[in-house]
This record gives sequence, C-alpha cells and structure tokens, in this order.
Amino acid sequence: MKIGIFYGSTREGGNTEALTEEVVNGLAEVERVHLREYHILDMVDQRHAQGGFSSVDDDYDKLIDTLLESEVLLFATPIYWYGFSSVMKRFIDRWSQLLRDERYPDAKNRLASKKAYLIAVGGDQPRVKGLPLVEQFKHICAFSGLQYSGYVLGTGNRPNDIYQDTEALEEARELGEKLKLNLR
Repeated sequence: MKIGIFYGSTREGGNTEALTEEVVNGLAEVERVHLREYHILDMVDQRHAQGGFSSVDDDYDKLIDTLLESEVLLFATPIYWYGFSSVMKRFIDRWSQLLRDERYPDAKNRLASKKAYLIAVGGDQPRVKGLPLVEQFKHICAFSGLQYSGYVLGTGNRPNDIYQDTEALEEARELGEKLKLNLR
C-alpha cells in the first residue's frame, strides 16, 4: 500500500512533520511531498469559461501522480489562522482544475478509492479550534470523492513542542498501527 504525504508546512522539520512521521514510522512505501518545495500558482477560476481551464506553467502537474497513485493520503498542515496553511490551500484549490482536466478523465473515480487523513498541529487550543478545519477537510473529501478516514490534532507552537503532546503522539502511533494492519 503506497502512502502519499502532502506536507503543507513552510518550515522544515516542524511540529506537523514530526507528528506525521510518528504515523508512518516503520511503514515501507511512503512518498513524502513537501509542498513548499514546489511552485504552485493560485487557482484561476475558469470553471465556466469557454474552453475550461487554461494550462498553467508551474509544478502542480508533478504532484498529481503522487496524489492519484497513492492508496492512502495524509494531508499534514500546521493550523494557520484556524485553517490550512496557504501552500496546502493552494494545492487543494487547484483540484477544481484537476477534476475537469481532460488528461485525467477518471480523476474523481480514482480519488474515490483513496483513504484520506488530516494531521494538523496548532498552538491555540487545536483540539477545539482545529475542529472547523477538520469539518472543512470532510467537505473537501466528500466533494472530491476521497474517503475521509480520520484526523489527528496536536498542540505545538515552538519547535519540538509536539513532543510534549503525549495524547497526539499516541493517536499518531495508533493511526500508524491501523495503517500497518491494512498492509497485511
């Protein structure tokens, strides 16, 4: 089972990445995508334009293969202003284009076969204030066809704070064990 991780942090080795790595520790087939390393332009809404979406000269197409080829998707984002990081939001916004892209006529069907998890870390009561982000993620999954499969929310502000959140670390490890069982 291939697991694709889409990291939405702009900081290398941050709390969100550390928590997510607890999930995949010991799993073999993991592809990590750090969205900050790719040039992804904002979505220009051309859903109703004659001819549809124009081709965009950025790195977005390079990410689609990982998205469509993975069986399990982990979307790992710090909680910025009670939502996704900007790079994660930009990546997801572009799915409007993907779902209408003639090169991927079966994109929605392919997404429907994938389990999707949200892993998010914030510094301002994320187990309460991160719940609207979880709801947003559920709606994104429902619209795109992804199988919403759960979330882990952790607390961390300064580097390595996540290691003080034993509850989140335990939830991450439990998710990892669940994924390992699916491998068998």
